[in-house]
Amino acid sequence: MATIREVAARAGVAPITVSRVINGSGYTSEETRKRVEEAIRELEYVPNVLARGLRSRRTHTLGLLVTDVTNPFWTTVARGAEDEAMRAGYALFLCNTDEDVAKQQRYIHALLSRRVEGLIIAPASSEAGPLRPVARAGVPFVLVDRRVPDVAADLVLGDSVAGARLLAEHLLSQGHRRIGHLGGPVGLSTADEREQGYRQALSAAGVEIEPQWVQRGEYKQEAGYRLMQACLAQPPWPTAVLAANNALAVGALAALRERGLNVPRDMGLVCFDDVPQASQIDPFLTVAAQPAYEFGAVAVRLLFERLSDPKRPPQTVVLPPELIVRRSAGPLN
Repeated sequence: MATIREVAARAGVAPITVSRVINGSGYTSEETRKRVEEAIRELEYVPNVLARGLRSRRTHTLGLLVTDVTNPFWTTVARGAEDEAMRAGYALFLCNTDEDVAKQQRYIHALLSRRVEGLIIAPASSEAGPLRPVARAGVPFVLVDRRVPDVAADLVLGDSVAGARLLAEHLLSQGHRRIGHLGGPVGLSTADEREQGYRQALSAAGVEIEPQWVQRGEYKQEAGYRLMQACLAQPPWPTAVLAANNALAVGALAALRERGLNVPRDMGLVCFDDVPQASQIDPFLTVAAQPAYEFGAVAVRLLFERLSDPKRPPQTVVLPPELIVRRSAGPLN
């Protein structure tokens, strides 16, 4: 890789002149600037942005930590964040934490050591402790999708209570009265709120809930498979199930098929967050679709606002879900 001294030698100028051309600082004649730019192209010189950032405290980089990059929801969040960052001339580092706090911490330390200007974090836990290194470093950050008690930060959230209520009310409208819930980790804000919405809808309809029908675990496909099996451990079975995210729904669908149960003929199934190529999945899943792209784009905009005005009060943006009705929860036979 070429150095700034090699560029200077090729252009017949001093290294400080090359630096002026790269940084757009100081006076340089038009002829000299063209020689330097030609030497940069010929040698394919790449400026050391990190070194420049250490001097200027500007690296034009951001970090995004998501919990499961294979989940289409988070993939779309990342795309929204990347597009918004690129429009402002920033690069985005994407990190996948697998809902693992230790892995999240390693990524946070790595990103801070690279002097990112800000972080967007989907927290792997509801504990405030793991976010303290970011606060101590004085790096602005935005939380996305999940609240963390006792952490004052900008937030981009979906309306989990309303979304779960929409899904449960749809099942009720189809005649279901034995409705189960496969939820995420206890204590995680989205998981708790989605169970809350589910219970609100059933309570308002005067429908009782069997304890066995409410199962909680990780937001992962294998957890959905296991939790669905627990719902079916003994009668009475639910006639429909609300899964708190799409990974849980896919795992539940696998467990039902293994038992020879057809969706929606034998069991209704609805979930949070859409699944790509939904038209190719049989049965088509009824979902509470969140505007995932907007989650990422709004988070980056909030981060830039925070960079411009570090002392402004934290903002919370709540994005509403959309109920998309397909075939996975037809009328109860």
